[in-house]
Amino acid sequence: MLTKYDDMMCHQIVSTFDRVETSAREWTERIWFSAHDTSGKSHLVAGFGYYPNRNIMDAFTCFAVEGKTQYAVRASRELRPAIDEVKVDPFSYQVVEALKKVRCALDANEHGLSYEIEFEGNMPPHEEEPQFAMSRGRVLENVVRYVQVGKPSGWIKAEGKTYQINKDEWWAERDHSWGIRRGGGVPETGVQPGEIPTGYLFSFGIMQFDKWGATYHIREDWEGRPLHFSGGVFYPYGSHKEELKLASVAHDFQFRHDIRQMKSGQLVFNAVDGSKIEVSMRPLSVCYLRAGGYFGYQGFTHGLWMGPYFIDSLKLDLTDNDAVKGVSFLDDVMCEMRCGNEVGYGIIELVIVGKYPKYGYQGY
Repeated sequence: MLTKYDDMMCHQIVSTFDRVETSAREWTERIWFSAHDTSGKSHLVAGFGYYPNRNIMDAFTCFAVEGKTQYAVRASRELRPAIDEVKVDPFSYQVVEALKKVRCALDANEHGLSYEIEFEGNMPPHEEEPQFAMSRGRVLENVVRYVQVGKPSGWIKAEGKTYQINKDEWWAERDHSWGIRRGGGVPETGVQPGEIPTGYLFSFGIMQFDKWGATYHIREDWEGRPLHFSGGVFYPYGSHKEELKLASVAHDFQFRHDIRQMKSGQLVFNAVDGSKIEVSMRPLSVCYLRAGGYFGYQGFTHGLWMGPYFIDSLKLDLTDNDAVKGVSFLDDVMCEMRCGNEVGYGIIELVIVGKYPKYGYQGY
């Protein structure tokens, strides 16, 4: 089937753009987008998923307000024939300027949450090292990703109240990934069960200061041995400074007593040129991504067939500890970042499953 992309001189396989190079159902293309103010009172995360071998496109938004309430809207549609537009009514996504400016919108709807936000990158995107993993001879993951920091503009409306977004008080981050990915749909039946690790740590961070930004992506086994690492320090457009690649990141997180969520932390970026950068983190707000469909929540999971069209919404009481325990897993923790006298902002994701003695966890 021809798509509008087939008119461009950028084909990479002998096929039209409605098909990818593999028939693996896990093939996923995903967009993640975050915008938040510097007080922590308003924190929005949105995303889109494209699953050509499941014939699905889905979208979500989570919006946390003053640490008290989180709204979520989730939607899914049959991908074909509208395969070449990033749209799941009332959600839409548009590239305004390649690798620099995008627009994300949720039109007015009966679920009480809508917005129109434009992201403008203020530093070049960072291309991560590819993630690749196998188990028992089968590829579990083969993903590439880029990330970018910037400033947002626009508005958000929740239950009749409008939040104006201005670039002086709001910051934003985004990523874009594609490939064979874990965590979409539901586990396949009739096959050998997957391996259960003794313990595992995943952490992703992205942050920006006035004169520089940084990102890292780490995965470690229960003894702290690296399974994957990627990271870099980047600089604003017009600075004429090259990105500085990171060799490793040392982490020291402190956790809440009731869930495995950071309550503070310190990072040391070890660059390939031998330099070190120390950053301390103070959480200001949290968006709980399970409510948006990561790993499934209340009947909605990314990449799960929900019929030709589906939409629902929910509202979480973040002052209810039982509700938070039920939704916490992959959490976007928005932090104030400090590096010497510099102050910045960004997102930390941190997941520990099973045993990880460094932080006192002895099992599941």
